[in-house]
Amino acid sequence: MNLTERFLNYVKFDTQSSEESQSVPSTAKQLVFAQFLKEELEQEGFSDVEMDEQGYIYATLKSNMKKDVPTIGFISHYDTSPDCSGKDVKPRIVSNYDGGDITLSEGIVSSPAKFPELLDHKGEDLIVTDGTTLLGADDKAGIAEIVQAMCFLRDHKEIPHGDIRMGFNPDEEIGMGAHHFDVEKFGCQWAYTIDGGDLGELEFENFNAAGAKIFIKGVSVHPGYAKGKMVNAGRLAAEFVNMLPEGETPEQTEGYEGFFHLTGMEACTENAKLSFIIRDHDRDKFEDRKALMQKCVEKMNAKYGPGTVSADIKDQYYNMKEKIDPQMHVIDIVLKAMQACNVPPRVKPIRGGTDGAQLSFRGLPCPNIFAGGVNFHGPFEFVSIQVMEKAMQTIVKICELTASYND
Repeated sequence: MNLTERFLNYVKFDTQSSEESQSVPSTAKQLVFAQFLKEELEQEGFSDVEMDEQGYIYATLKSNMKKDVPTIGFISHYDTSPDCSGKDVKPRIVSNYDGGDITLSEGIVSSPAKFPELLDHKGEDLIVTDGTTLLGADDKAGIAEIVQAMCFLRDHKEIPHGDIRMGFNPDEEIGMGAHHFDVEKFGCQWAYTIDGGDLGELEFENFNAAGAKIFIKGVSVHPGYAKGKMVNAGRLAAEFVNMLPEGETPEQTEGYEGFFHLTGMEACTENAKLSFIIRDHDRDKFEDRKALMQKCVEKMNAKYGPGTVSADIKDQYYNMKEKIDPQMHVIDIVLKAMQACNVPPRVKPIRGGTDGAQLSFRGLPCPNIFAGGVNFHGPFEFVSIQVMEKAMQTIVKICELTASYND
């Protein structure tokens, strides 16, 4: 089976996760794919293949060397985003893309005028959707690349490698993928998530992240007789939002710039609730952002009375850079592998988070490498077959270079 066939088999499965669920995995349909993948790994002859009751899959390609070398791992998630349907995906290959518009289906067009990144793949073979679902390259492309790379190493015994571990998990898209990942069982000195975007992306810096809920208590009184009595929680909610820095929102920031993002608002006269996410790459600035939000709460209470406004601010994950920096050989190996595979590195900060961020803070340094998908989480998602092949080759080369790594 080639890489493209493997990927197209995977996207047949609807594995959409759900933020509304409390179960693990968050949707039962993820387990259907997980069972398929487990059986495939067994059929391919890998060792230590197991799937736990929560859908976490582990497997090993055994070392072909006599000496001890570091055990490393590759990780991808199999759920797809709640933002767009992943049911009945109908992929199509656009061979030798000519740089023009791609008609996905009647009235639905993927155009470089709107998605200029298409032009980076002129002359390549693109896998696209029919415009009604996402594709699922995030992150079934990563899974296909890992499995194909391990099959390649299995079949090319002349390439030296140590024990290579594979890990596949549910619920990454809802921020829960790493929560139940068994780092001790995985048993690696370091690992890589294959969950990045386009060719050459390498990410080992991500946001520090927190979630904040702001609760506002109002006083409801008949509006005709409200003077001096009513406290309109909805109006106070708008006032609170306006206290935060005007230019520090997602739509006005880029690169290393952090933000406050209002993700939800429920309001009436008597009660209001605001939901925010807080993000910054710099840990000190991140702490300052949380402190500023708490200060806004205190100012509102000083103005409208104690207990009018309260906040529940919880950290979600941290910037993996502080865990990667002391072990930069993990990055050096990737850069050498990319060079050997003629892949131009694109090192950039993640304006988000990955499972690797959480795993890095649990003792498993885990930067993120490109899988090839573009325009994730929507019907204009696509992936280049040639970029997927480069990702697979990069994985193989990382394994080979690690075999000669000297601590």
